[in-house]
Amino acid sequence: MPASPVVRDLCDYVAIPSVNPMRRDDIDASIVGERRYAEHVREQLRGLGLDTELVGDAARPSVVAYASVAAATGTLLIASHLDTVPVDGMEIDPFDPRIDGGRLYGRGSCDTKAGMAAAVEALRRVLAAGRLRSNVILVGESDEELSSTGMREVLGSLRQQPDWVIATEPTSLRVVTRHKGVVHSRLLARGRSCHASAPGEGRNAIVALARAVLALDELAGRLAGRHDERLGSPTLSPGVIRGGSAPNIVPDEAALVVDHRTLPGETEADVRTAIEEALRAHDVRDVEIDWCRLEKAALLTPDDHPAVLELRRALRAHGLDGDLDIAAFGTDAGVAQAAGIPGVVFGPGDIAQAHTAREFVDVAQVESAADALETLIGA
Repeated sequence: MPASPVVRDLCDYVAIPSVNPMRRDDIDASIVGERRYAEHVREQLRGLGLDTELVGDAARPSVVAYASVAAATGTLLIASHLDTVPVDGMEIDPFDPRIDGGRLYGRGSCDTKAGMAAAVEALRRVLAAGRLRSNVILVGESDEELSSTGMREVLGSLRQQPDWVIATEPTSLRVVTRHKGVVHSRLLARGRSCHASAPGEGRNAIVALARAVLALDELAGRLAGRHDERLGSPTLSPGVIRGGSAPNIVPDEAALVVDHRTLPGETEADVRTAIEEALRAHDVRDVEIDWCRLEKAALLTPDDHPAVLELRRALRAHGLDGDLDIAAFGTDAGVAQAAGIPGVVFGPGDIAQAHTAREFVDVAQVESAADALETLIGA
């Protein structure tokens, strides 16, 4: 049986590498960046007659398209990020989309090119039938997997204020109304180098950083004692550590990047203060916070918000449960909410398959997501 238009689009998207470099310098440049994918989607949407533009950095832009209708009942922003995580350790060809057993395999198939394919197909159907009832801003944003730079650039460029946002992410077609925020911090340890045959003549930055890691591990244990009824506890996890230049040189510098998942209401200032207090409590010296920044704000949307009710109504029209849920991961819906735009997270695919060595999405869920979005924007 020939693939449907939404599946064909998804195959095309997966075949276009759009890897987020994640502040690394060891990734093949030929697969890095969102520009090729952004240009492909822009041309698709121009073909639908939409007013479309690229926004932000020339090498890593976001794409924004406006579908407007007279006497619109409101404005919905649908955001589906363009970037994927890197492809290290993948057991399949990441950019050769393959369908097997009702699953479409490839990097980004689940997170979250499936969401973009569903949104584009929904718009295509509604526009062809002349059934658009609300203004729609379709966004493919860059850099969601790290710092959400693209979403911030898009929000600063919008020509009209959306009433609400859907961030397409793999939620197994559930409606996510809450998730934690993401704060990243970089700790820098400074020492004094010397020959490793006489280490006492120097100060080992790696040793200092190791003490900091132990202090942070104790802090993580204390964070587990705090609890939100639905989101659980905030978390802290050291994610990247680097230092040293040779085994026979005592290192004079080492660095650590920490991932902190916050509850609604917590800020990067709160995270910085907690880390500083942990370092002082453990008498950790020669280590300072180089930077601490909020990558994604937490999401907290009331279950009875119109955004939630409208999406659930559209899902139920297609026999889908529209169950409410929370997410353990951060999204650009949190970034939008921090800018005054409420919203939800919704999309095909299971987050358990995202970022994996054999990433895939259930094709039937992609089709269902397109159906639900078609009803939403055409009603």
